[in-house]
Amino acid sequence: MTRLPRVVIAAPASGQGKTTVATGLMAALRGRGLVVSGHKVGPDYIDPGYHALATGRPGRNLDPHLQGEERILPLLLHGAAVPAPADIAVVEGVMGLHDGAVGREGFASTAHVARLTRSPVLLVVDVSGSSRSIGALVHGFATYDPELTIAGVILNKVGSETHEAEVRQAVARTGVPVLGALRRNGSLDTPSRHLGLVPVAERAAEARRTVDALAGHLAGAVDLDAVLAVARRAPELTERPWRPDEEMPRLPPVTVAVAGGSAFTFRYAETEELLGAAGLRVVPVDPLRDEELPAGCAGLYLGGGFPEVYAAELSANGRLRTAVAGAVRGGLPVVAECAGLLYLCRDLDGHPMTGVLAASARMTGRLTLGYREGVAVGTSLLAEPGTVVTGHEFHRTQVGYADGRVPAWRFRPRPSRPHGLDTAVEEGVVDGALHASYLHVHWAGHPGLAARFGAAAARYAGAPASI
Repeated sequence: MTRLPRVVIAAPASGQGKTTVATGLMAALRGRGLVVSGHKVGPDYIDPGYHALATGRPGRNLDPHLQGEERILPLLLHGAAVPAPADIAVVEGVMGLHDGAVGREGFASTAHVARLTRSPVLLVVDVSGSSRSIGALVHGFATYDPELTIAGVILNKVGSETHEAEVRQAVARTGVPVLGALRRNGSLDTPSRHLGLVPVAERAAEARRTVDALAGHLAGAVDLDAVLAVARRAPELTERPWRPDEEMPRLPPVTVAVAGGSAFTFRYAETEELLGAAGLRVVPVDPLRDEELPAGCAGLYLGGGFPEVYAAELSANGRLRTAVAGAVRGGLPVVAECAGLLYLCRDLDGHPMTGVLAASARMTGRLTLGYREGVAVGTSLLAEPGTVVTGHEFHRTQVGYADGRVPAWRFRPRPSRPHGLDTAVEEGVVDGALHASYLHVHWAGHPGLAARFGAAAARYAGAPASI
């Protein structure tokens, strides 16, 4: 049995203040001397960066679509145990509490994850446009799903003492306690752009000041003792933590490079943990700053990020572009997701990139967003034909390919057009040891992909490995 105090921070809708409250709560609890594990429902890469800043340990994602329902609790327990056992886990939700994959009855919603992890829920409510009606809203959320425990409410954007008193009186009728009330404070807002908040890596000093300010704001406005009491009432868990060493074969200690820096901030912590658990040496490379790949590089993982924001700077680093192009043409195993795909194109918004792919990329005004199920079209670095993976797309760029490419994935149609597809779509490109696609895949949910990549790196280095 594992005793892990935990709470899920949810809201009636997006924009209510979940990230403000969750990040501030993590930092405030850490300020009390507690070891805090931060988690995020859904595929989002950016919020976990702020969680990491608040807690001093990797931010983690919990997503039933990406990882499978059966892995959610093991991944929660893993995140709460590494690098040291946590005193409390704080899980930030996504969208509204019951909003999940469209057409799938709330699958992968915050409520779904709260049920899977048997966690109490704290509801963050923006009260700026209402007062007594908040009582009716809380009553609805408290009674809508009998499998969930709405253990407390945190009021956000309270206008005055009178306003707060009115809301508190209305919520008291529901029997759900109000654990805090935050006044409006525009100075705590975090800058955003086309795909959400600006990542921590791009504003390190300012982000640190923001998180410190949030810690003070939450500590003064929320009853932290009451939050801890709620978290400690969460039931004990019988599941085992996820272990990356149980998912991977043992491989020779060859070097694989993982893109980082301000242009490549989107990657899951478990990706590097899986590769490291196989015995591989994981070395960061910053395409904005580094002019060469690491010595002995036998594999390259180019994850997601914002290359469109840094296109001129990436282009200016001609030495690394040339090095990457030469290595790929020499058979270096390369996995490129989204930002990595753009970096391998001939150009991005007119700025020369590596030129590995016969393709051009450009920014558009259209957001492509949604969960996907991809089927491997042919044999590739990552998969055999017919292999099915779950992932997500999240970009405003478009890639125009030359004719004759071999696609990486065929996306299955989804039931909802706004966040899905009407028909099957072939996406990405496979070329020898190169696998490039817009699709983001969480390798903890599909560890076979990590194993194939690692084995290919070992073979490239002349140390054959089978999986």
